[in-house]
Amino acid sequence: MRAHSSLSPEQSRALHEGLVIPAHPLALDANRQLDIRHQRALTRYYLAAGAGGIAVGVHSTQFEIRDPRINLYERVLRLAAEEVERARLRRPFIQVAGICGPAEQAIREAKLAAGLGYDAGLLSMGGLHGLTEWELLDRTERIAAILPVFGFYLQPSVGGRVLSYAFWRAFADIPGVVAIKMAPFNRYQTIDVVRAVCASGRRDDIALYTGNDDNIVNDLLTAYRFQADGRTIEKRIAGGLLGHWAVWTRKAVELLEAVKQARQEERLPQEWLTRGIDVTDANAAFFDPSHGFAGCIPGIHEVLRRQGLMQGTWCLNPSEQLSPGQAEEIDRVYRDYPHLNDDAFVREHLAAWLA
Repeated sequence: MRAHSSLSPEQSRALHEGLVIPAHPLALDANRQLDIRHQRALTRYYLAAGAGGIAVGVHSTQFEIRDPRINLYERVLRLAAEEVERARLRRPFIQVAGICGPAEQAIREAKLAAGLGYDAGLLSMGGLHGLTEWELLDRTERIAAILPVFGFYLQPSVGGRVLSYAFWRAFADIPGVVAIKMAPFNRYQTIDVVRAVCASGRRDDIALYTGNDDNIVNDLLTAYRFQADGRTIEKRIAGGLLGHWAVWTRKAVELLEAVKQARQEERLPQEWLTRGIDVTDANAAFFDPSHGFAGCIPGIHEVLRRQGLMQGTWCLNPSEQLSPGQAEEIDRVYRDYPHLNDDAFVREHLAAWLA
């Protein structure tokens, strides 16, 4: 286990330059049992697609893996870690473990993840409505002493809560916080986080990542400027840690590389605004906002099923299924935005990933 909460210099540099970090799904068979062959294939896909990290044990991996009757949390983290080690990558790669629950549970998960070689913990604030903001900060400090922390602003509609600017300002000052994923699906609340980080003396130590699936491209293109310490501070959202990027990942990597090039230009072409709408419309088909995001996990599964990376859309919770009309919406975005899918890349390599 690491002695202190830190990334390697190479990992830190890559994190700040911007990475595609897919939120890793859970592959199940028709009996809703772990499908190890396809679970490994998914990790191999993300590695081959050029992702700069993976996030395992997060919402897309299904929180039910922590249920003692299911008991898959350690197993899925271990499977992914084994594949990363086997790949022997010659580039920085960041393994992120989802960490959730009250402090004692979160500490156990952080220690387990650190022991498996994970580099950071995506620390969820969800399901902790009985804790004050200051109690959440104390919990964060305890986790950051074990594992570098990736903060997480989760939208209230899927179990998160609105957190104040003062919370994020104090959060940014915690040693060991290396990044924050912003996923409130709300521009005001996203700005709160960016402004709070800009006001912190640790602003250069914290990378900002989008989880705003409704605004991915704009988030990545925008330069945020705020006044702090008597001067103008500029900060960008470097990359994304996204369930959306668990599908069509090769194209997401290409998109982020194109964004990095575009950031250097003084004027952005109008085409970038249109591209952003393409991505958001595709996300709506996958994440199912028209039904309150009820089909968000099965929607990801359906795309991976069509590509052969999963056998079906099954979830641990049988009630989680594609919403009415969702499959047809996925048909539509496949038809309308063929430039966004990476089906040809998957077809070329699928047999090797499943071997």
